[in-house]
Amino acid sequence: MTAASAPFVSSAIEVEKGWIDYNGHLNMAYYNVIFDRGGDEAAEELGLGPTYARERRFTTYTAEVHVCYVRELHLGDKVTVSFQLLDHDEKRLHAYQEMRHADGWLAATSETLALHVDMAGPKVAPFPPDVVAKIEAMRAAQAALPRPERAGRAIGIRRR
Repeated sequence: MTAASAPFVSSAIEVEKGWIDYNGHLNMAYYNVIFDRGGDEAAEELGLGPTYARERRFTTYTAEVHVCYVRELHLGDKVTVSFQLLDHDEKRLHAYQEMRHADGWLAATSETLALHVDMAGPKVAPFPPDVVAKIEAMRAAQAALPRPERAGRAIGIRRR
């Protein structure tokens, strides 16, 4: 992380040609691909990346995700994805991500609940102590961040 009080921010990700739909903008499914790529960088920071899965045979599975599409993205747009760890316990991570265009505007948000999984089962399993230490360090570094206004949103039609 670049600053103790800031969320993790991914490297730049460019919108690819195959991700554009017949409306001429980024297809909704590829917002998830971009969030996943940004999340993978944060997972590396936590010691939960591909090497962890390959060598230790543990990984994370997404149990739930809520994406809000705020503004359209188009071919060639560059974005970054932030990762704020909202909560965790011995087997789960609750995270909030924002996708921001290179110009700074908000394109989308994603809130995720991930499970730590023993790939031998597969079954949900506790994080090992070394990973818990990294998770707790990230949470402590982000403790001063306010809870994102868009976190915890529910889907529904608002009635007056």
